Amino acid sequence: MAVALRPAQALTLLQNIGLGMVRDVRPEAAPDFTLRQLAILLTVYLEPPPHTVRGLAARLGVTKPVITRALDSMGKLELLSRRRDEADRRNVIIQRTLKGALYVETLGDLVVARAAELPR
Repeated sequence: MAVALRPAQALTLLQNIGLGMVRDVRPEAAPDFTLRQLAILLTVYLEPPPHTVRGLAARLGVTKPVITRALDSMGKLELLSRRRDEADRRNVIIQRTLKGALYVETLGDLVVARAAELPR
């Protein structure tokens, strides 16, 4: 189902989502993410696996070290994990975690709530 938004509504929605993420002071809330980190996280959780460092770098149009740095940060928060691909030891497989799935679900709820608040 497509949602029709005017540009000003879309930008207001993006602002409200960002404000909601920044203002979330619950102990289990993730710290502020960069847009790149958020793009990586959502790619892993919304697109079918498997996900590799190489594949994410190609998908986002960035280098593998950029992905690795973002994964380091999100790994410390237990939102994603990594393991070596046993079939091809050159590849690193990115895995979802329960904590990451809960964070993405909470983020989805925030988006829905903020979208419902938009003036029509």
